[in-house]
Amino acid sequence: MPKKGESGSTTIDLLDYLFGPGERDEHTDPDLVAAWDPDLPCPARTPERMTLADLVLLLDAPVKALRGPRPEEHVWHVAVRNAPGDRLLSDAEWAEVAAVMVHAAGIAEHGDEQACRWVAVRHAGDHIHIAATLARRDGRHPRVRGDIPAMHTVARAFEARWGLTPMSPLDRTARRRPVTGEAEKAARRGLAVTAREVLQRTVRTAAALAHGDTDFLDRLRDAVVRVRERLGDDGTLVGYAVALPGDRADRGSRPVLFAGSTLAYDLSLPRVRERYEPLVTDADWALAEHRIREAAELLGRAGQDEGAGDVAALGDLLAVAAAHAPALVRTRVQAAADAFKQAARAPGARTLEGRARAGWRAGARALEHAPRAARGGGAAVVLTLLIALVEAVEAAAPWHRAQEFRAQAKAAADAAVLLREAAGLTGNRPPATKPRTGRVVRTPGRGLPPAAPVTGVPVRQRTDPGRPGPSRTR
Repeated sequence: MPKKGESGSTTIDLLDYLFGPGERDEHTDPDLVAAWDPDLPCPARTPERMTLADLVLLLDAPVKALRGPRPEEHVWHVAVRNAPGDRLLSDAEWAEVAAVMVHAAGIAEHGDEQACRWVAVRHAGDHIHIAATLARRDGRHPRVRGDIPAMHTVARAFEARWGLTPMSPLDRTARRRPVTGEAEKAARRGLAVTAREVLQRTVRTAAALAHGDTDFLDRLRDAVVRVRERLGDDGTLVGYAVALPGDRADRGSRPVLFAGSTLAYDLSLPRVRERYEPLVTDADWALAEHRIREAAELLGRAGQDEGAGDVAALGDLLAVAAAHAPALVRTRVQAAADAFKQAARAPGARTLEGRARAGWRAGARALEHAPRAARGGGAAVVLTLLIALVEAVEAAAPWHRAQEFRAQAKAAADAAVLLREAAGLTGNRPPATKPRTGRVVRTPGRGLPPAAPVTGVPVRQRTDPGRPGPSRTR
């Protein structure tokens, strides 16, 4: 699984990290397994023939030779990692992987003697790091747009050829995780979560409830979020960015702004606008519950295109439920909403049409007012809501499995478990969910085996096996 590392402008910092002991001495026996020159000596194993400083000079030479403007961040860095449990690849196999990856990325196509210079370093059994400098020897700049999707495609071929664990295709639904610097900054400030994660939740909740651009931006400002609007030549809103008060960079001289699309794939302004519905009157609690259950039944009979809009609306509903849930269950419902985020983004689906969508959107608006009753009415009202949400989420998981969206089906299953845990906190045992008999339309031609039922799936610790070590290139 290839994953992009942080780009930078200092080649020596990255190579020093790759050939060094790592942050916690986790790097063992660093080895240069491949490079643009197959006869290049390894600085770690033959320092008498090649030092680290020599290698940096060779990599940076095409950049220094550029006559025109040089790229501000000329260091390109990608980590390629095996799944846990896969056999260890040999140095020769990793060398083949590296050569194919840089070809697919546009760094160094096969047979191109003028291509960028690159190296592949292995300092652990299960992964390599590929570093390159973004300047061709003929003075042209490489075209690396779309490098990661192209590398994912060739990674699937290696998995099939060598019998490795097949990973889900790159579908642009995975959560955008905080980078290392963001996590370290939050830790220094004594914060449990990063600014990116706080903004993701805040923006998602505002988008789920908004009925227009003005309402959306007002909701963000009401949540004490700094908003910067991006206007077109005609004065219309074409984008937005948000920042948390007090989160600043460059020694406090500027706020750290996140565009909506950098928070999550579905939080860009065009995708937020797809959520807008005309403002409706407040529905009472019983009507909200009825619509949620009815929408869950509709999703069980939905086709692929319609279901994409339905699960997106269900993700918004969970975000609103988490924001307004009573304190007793708020943490569990928030965790369920976070878990369901990936399930709410169906791969490649652009249309948000769906029969269940209207019911869940109406339910979301009713929930904005329902917690007042929940706080005064006790556990019964909360349990009724949570069981309705469990049924909705458990309807989404079979739909994802029918479309063979593995990662999304797992996200829905995890969310269902967390919602059941929240229901248990009310002091009432949640009833078992009845098996659904509705027909789920399956997209033919892929042949996945049937997955296990969702109910009772244990909560699994989430890890990020594809996350490379810090690039240290800044």
